[in-house]
Amino acid sequence: MMMYIGHVPLRFGQSYTVLKNSDSVFSKSVTVYDFQSISICLTISKLFEHCVLNRYADFSVTSDDQFGFKKNSSCSHAIYAMKCVVDYCVKCRYTVNLCTLDISKAFDTMNHYGLSIKLMKKSVPVSLIRVLETWFAIGTTCVKWCNFFSRFLGDRL
Repeated sequence: MMMYIGHVPLRFGQSYTVLKNSDSVFSKSVTVYDFQSISICLTISKLFEHCVLNRYADFSVTSDDQFGFKKNSSCSHAIYAMKCVVDYCVKCRYTVNLCTLDISKAFDTMNHYGLSIKLMKKSVPVSLIRVLETWFAIGTTCVKWCNFFSRFLGDRL
């Protein structure tokens, strides 16, 4: 029904972000890099997300060169592949030059309209694009620290 009407319930957009700190923060000066966060959303919205991913899997075919955000794959696989290539090159006495790029901030923002245009170019059904646009528009989160919650932050304040 959600796909038919192009909307998801308002609560689908709500999550809370839990800040986890590493054990080592008590033995040194604490910086922002000592904390990780994870967002917790409603189980039903996660179930719906898996249904959408399963139903529209044909539209999410990616390159074999992509490791992250892919089933049965992760950044660890990319690191392992790089290590194998470097080991081979060193064994064969080739020169190895590596360059790394920190794109951790690349996921802080996303142009939702740009994504919609890319999905349209891939002929993704309009009903799915409409659901995604609605879902993005209602996204809010609050921060949970110990037993305290902040106010909700996001597109709909």
